[in-house]
Amino acid sequence: MNFQASHSLDPSPSLSLRPPCRLCGRTLKHTVVDLGMSPPCESFRQESELGLMEAYYPLHVRVCEECLLVQLEEYVSPESIFEEYAYFSSYSTSWVAHAERYCEKMIDRFGLDARSFVVELASNDGYLLQHFVARGIPVLGIEPAINVAEVAISRSIPTKIAFFGKRLAGDMAAVGQTADLIVANNVLAQVPDINDFLGGMKQILKPQGVITLEFPHVATLIAQNQFDTIYHEHFSYFSLFTVQVAARMHGLEIFDVEELPTHGGSLRVYLGHAGRSGVISANVAALLQREQLAGLHGVAAYTSFADRARQAKRNLLYFLISVKERGARICGYGAPGKGNTLLNYCGIGTDFLDFTVDRNPYKHGRFTPGMHIPILPVEAIDRHRPDYILILPWNLKAEIVDQMRYVGEWGAKFIVPIPEVSVIDPLEDLS
Repeated sequence: MNFQASHSLDPSPSLSLRPPCRLCGRTLKHTVVDLGMSPPCESFRQESELGLMEAYYPLHVRVCEECLLVQLEEYVSPESIFEEYAYFSSYSTSWVAHAERYCEKMIDRFGLDARSFVVELASNDGYLLQHFVARGIPVLGIEPAINVAEVAISRSIPTKIAFFGKRLAGDMAAVGQTADLIVANNVLAQVPDINDFLGGMKQILKPQGVITLEFPHVATLIAQNQFDTIYHEHFSYFSLFTVQVAARMHGLEIFDVEELPTHGGSLRVYLGHAGRSGVISANVAALLQREQLAGLHGVAAYTSFADRARQAKRNLLYFLISVKERGARICGYGAPGKGNTLLNYCGIGTDFLDFTVDRNPYKHGRFTPGMHIPILPVEAIDRHRPDYILILPWNLKAEIVDQMRYVGEWGAKFIVPIPEVSVIDPLEDLS
């Protein structure tokens, strides 16, 4: 979730054929992939809105030849994205469990206790900070989406409703709100002004404090053909190399990195003030070297991505057409941001999917952006008994198949679209 407010609610007048890099300012000359026009991924439609004009913006991804930041232009302002946000982290059981493991690890590794202060940027509904609170550790969440933040506040998790950047950081530092640990998990990609965001974190970080960033690794996006993780809410896509460039620009230093399975392959990067006492883990140099060997320190590895995205689209459509021709009924599972990119790029509407389901009641009775597929409660699968279920949040396939394994009783199977089309029989073990 994004925490840096844009000063322009309508960025369109400044758009150009070759925009500047949002990190280093270099002119962007190289295309990674162009997924065409798509509506904002969280702009779910009410039934009364289906006949109204819908905004579409380009999903044209470029890479900077200087800092190698992979990025979209800021077509949609953060204010419009987060005015009313549809994503509540607590609806994913596996994600809450991941957050709990993270908190336990940070407490043990850095000796956090009742004298410590933890700040989370993009704190959502309190899914993570609740675990620090349970251990008696003071916290503050910063969350711009009012409807989501109010859930955290109702759970007695201290939360400030605001976008984060240097201005807010200055106000916090002035009243002594400096942090032993700053948590910024799955938010960096959603920040249009990276320099303001990192500069703000440096302002509120104690001399021996730690910042952790979690974000999907662009190396996995490229290797696993994860084109659907590209959407307007995600302004940037990072390698460790690029994060190191950004950190050094703000007097910060990476001292460790971990590779995680979340979101199809993520990094957890540990940062502190440059020159902070402590040993820099060998993990950092090792991963930088692997990125270099994979070609990620040059533009060619990025610009070759487009052909594979197009092939994945054709393969998925070929499979869906073939099963529909045999009379199969198909529904979706989930209505995530990545799913809406997949549906719109591939042109998958109600001619393929009768409906999709989601655990989040906020989405029930609404329709997906662009393709207008109805979103129903999960129980709709039991009533309609489809032959195939297309898993749109494929990164959660193990959790979803485990929860829905009983659909195999009537012969239903799951379709996983990424990195290539595969079919899972829920009565068999999930590999």
